[in-house]
Amino acid sequence: MRFPELYQKLTFVRGAEVLLMPSAFAVKTGEAHWETLLRCRAIETQCYVVAAAQAGQHNTGGNCRKSYGHSLAFDPWGKCVARLDDPHATGVATFEIDLELVRSTRDNMPMHSHRRYDIYGDGPHQAAADRDAPKPTQDTEGLFFG
Repeated sequence: MRFPELYQKLTFVRGAEVLLMPSAFAVKTGEAHWETLLRCRAIETQCYVVAAAQAGQHNTGGNCRKSYGHSLAFDPWGKCVARLDDPHATGVATFEIDLELVRSTRDNMPMHSHRRYDIYGDGPHQAAADRDAPKPTQDTEGLFFG
């Protein structure tokens, strides 16, 4: 989730409406960044973000890694729509995914059309062009790579 380009590409090029982000954030970085990063990914992609998070001690020997926990879900406006009452417990939180909210958010704030695909590349138009482009044929007279 620290690499927004991945999630933006999943959304603006591949059409994602819900992003799933299982994670095991360390306690220190989880306290500082977890909720902020998830909320940012939801807002900037206009998707639901669902983040299942490991919590607590992973092992008793070795590095004794502890994960932050705090499983959360955000809607396309960045509103938290689900969380566990105990952020360190194992459990299930439920919420409704409203695809009309995704569509209306995108219609009212069309970030996909404001993106500078000429700078960032891989725009929706490029994905369609790549899909429809003729496939290279093998050169039987010389070396062929790819």
